[in-house]
Amino acid sequence: MTGDAHLKELGEILKTRRAELTPRAVGLPDTGGRRVPGLRREEVALLAAISTDYYTRLEQGRIQPSASVPATLAHVVHLSDHRRDHLFQLVGRPRARHRRPAAQKAHPQLRRLLDDLTASPGMVLGRRMDILAWNPLAAALFTDFAKVPESRRNCVRILFTDPAMRTLYADWRAVARDCVSHLRRQAAKCPEDPRLISLVGELSVEDEDFGRWWGSRRAPSRGQGVKRFHHPLVGDLVLDWDTLVCGSGPDQELVVWTAEPGTPSYDGLRALASRATGPPGGLTSCQRG
Repeated sequence: MTGDAHLKELGEILKTRRAELTPRAVGLPDTGGRRVPGLRREEVALLAAISTDYYTRLEQGRIQPSASVPATLAHVVHLSDHRRDHLFQLVGRPRARHRRPAAQKAHPQLRRLLDDLTASPGMVLGRRMDILAWNPLAAALFTDFAKVPESRRNCVRILFTDPAMRTLYADWRAVARDCVSHLRRQAAKCPEDPRLISLVGELSVEDEDFGRWWGSRRAPSRGQGVKRFHHPLVGDLVLDWDTLVCGSGPDQELVVWTAEPGTPSYDGLRALASRATGPPGGLTSCQRG
């Protein structure tokens, strides 16, 4: 079979499967008024965080998909294992059989460093920018992470779905775009991660900006910088942030926010620390004991 024939067959698989699905099956609202059954092309493109034009050309067999797109589309349209394997064969990228990664826990070394931070907010981020652990001051600065279900305790999801984040950050759009870029870099490393694919699909449906920024090619910032906050309790804060990657667990990192001593932001953090209570986050009661 020629390359063009492979692409045509790939397009037929996508078209056939799209016709078999309902909006409700993929978590979309059904607004009615459909001339034909199944999903619209723009709906599949939205869930996969790609442009409608790009998806249309894929379905028409006119272009070769980029590296991460087949896995994303296979997940979005709920392909069976057999169809998924066939799709990967058509694009010349046999699907690797990976075990589902175990649930991450904060690395003990990062946990010890986090526990020693009493005057600076800090949190441990894992795969997909999941929040694995935090100290009381981080909860006081951002939100009470303990009240967020563990399955939804993700830095990017909270940033886009918690309305308070849009007023907490002085420049929410710049922060959000940078987080999307970091998430896209992680997706390039693990294009078949089902939880990451679900996260991208969910946020693409819920937030138009996320879908547009996901399709951009903006490079993420380095692991340090400055963030400005409008905190409801202590006012404006200008905090430096830095990232420490764990050598024995490179898929985890400790992010810390600090303020220059003698500045209003430093005094604001001290005032916030005096209000912060509760044990460090990310541990069960038996682990704390």
